[in-house]
Amino acid sequence: MNFEHTDDRRMLADTLARALGDTYGIETRNHAAYGEQGHDPAAWRQLAELGVIGALFDEASGGFGGGGFDITVVFEALGRALSVEPMLGALMAGRALAAAGGQDELLGSIISGETIAAFADDDAVTPVTAAQDGDAWRLTGTKAVVRHAGAAQVFVVTAGDAVFLAQAENASIRSYNLIDGGAAGEVTFANAPAARLGGASVRDTAVQAGLLALCAESIGAMEYVKEATLGYLRDRKQFGVPIGKFQALQHRMATVLLEIEQARSAVINAAYAFDREDAHLRARALHAAKYTIGRTGALVAEESVQMHGGIGMTWEYAVSHYAKRLVMIDHELGDEDHHLQRYIALGR
Repeated sequence: MNFEHTDDRRMLADTLARALGDTYGIETRNHAAYGEQGHDPAAWRQLAELGVIGALFDEASGGFGGGGFDITVVFEALGRALSVEPMLGALMAGRALAAAGGQDELLGSIISGETIAAFADDDAVTPVTAAQDGDAWRLTGTKAVVRHAGAAQVFVVTAGDAVFLAQAENASIRSYNLIDGGAAGEVTFANAPAARLGGASVRDTAVQAGLLALCAESIGAMEYVKEATLGYLRDRKQFGVPIGKFQALQHRMATVLLEIEQARSAVINAAYAFDREDAHLRARALHAAKYTIGRTGALVAEESVQMHGGIGMTWEYAVSHYAKRLVMIDHELGDEDHHLQRYIALGR
């Protein structure tokens, strides 16, 4: 199997890396990430204008990509830049809309960046339930930790095994900033009108795309942390020599490098399986990748901060923010324990 990227994907990766590198420094990112909106509208518009959102969808959905490796190329670049733009919501909500069909206008608006969509899956204390009202549906309950809830105009909401489309104007939203940057919110529906998109298969389509995206984002963040840590080990001197010459630190860094490569291999395997028709193969590969990046992300975060010493925990130094994001990715869409159990349950 040939896992080399096509020319189009390499061009997309280079363009995205260059754009984010020029405009998305850590200070700019943190100003947006911990601000009221939790993201940078100007950066969001730039991503849309570059066609980055369109790369996440196939031509039938109004995009120009949509394959597993298209998703990983985009989200690895976003992870490397520690982007907090609402790309994950666009991907997951958009995939659900595409799978349901009949939502071409809204999907086109999401791909163009005009509409911000959020995917609401985690139930709060009061789970969301759906009741049929003639030909329509009504949602009642609360979703927790919905990323970019305050900025979203539409929500794709799960209720039991079904998936619904709801307008933000019909929901009550309590927004807050997240510890790793960006914004989220509790979204409460009180007999809110909604349109049914489909059942479990629609939800699975969206969640599997989200899992692959998070895994790729983690790889991008790990790559940044790896390079920053290697640079620090070369530059920081103690007893007149770079600390990278100390054997204990060399052994620890070698372990980090090995684990990152193993995690990358798991994500490549998941991207390959993502486009296969074998649902069992696809699910196993995604569970394996999410488990691996959860475990490896925590290791990279801990070791990088330890090898940096005190500077690794400072607000001004980028590594501390990457470390937080790496740890928190593990808790989105199921942590490593959840995915290990699901992987085991699937068997061979």
